[in-house]
Amino acid sequence: MKALIVDDDFYSRNMIHEILRQVAKCDIAVNGEEAIEAFRRGLLDGEPYDLICLDLLMPELDGQQALREIRTLEQENGVSPHRESKVIVTTMLADEKETHDAFFLGGATSYLVKPIDEAKLMEEIKSLGLI
Repeated sequence: MKALIVDDDFYSRNMIHEILRQVAKCDIAVNGEEAIEAFRRGLLDGEPYDLICLDLLMPELDGQQALREIRTLEQENGVSPHRESKVIVTTMLADEKETHDAFFLGGATSYLVKPIDEAKLMEEIKSLGLI
């Protein structure tokens, strides 16, 4: 499995990386712009991401905008809906609007509230059929 961890918070990035590195080759981005560039490179190299753990609130380009751009890149590159990257939104927000927008406007697969619990993250990855 190939995973992209997108979070501006050092602690959160490292925590998710420590969990995922047991089961995935992980890349890291600190904002939405880096995430889009890493995603684009993966598509062009024929090595797309299976999983993206994406924070919503980040500087420069937030997770909502990055997710919409990622889904657009998939469409432009002919990625079928069942082959799209699974996106787990990782957020501290309990804001129902942000969560709603991530799912219904951005195409997120699921979400977890920070701090991320290892058992919950692994359970979510299993339920998505990634491991």
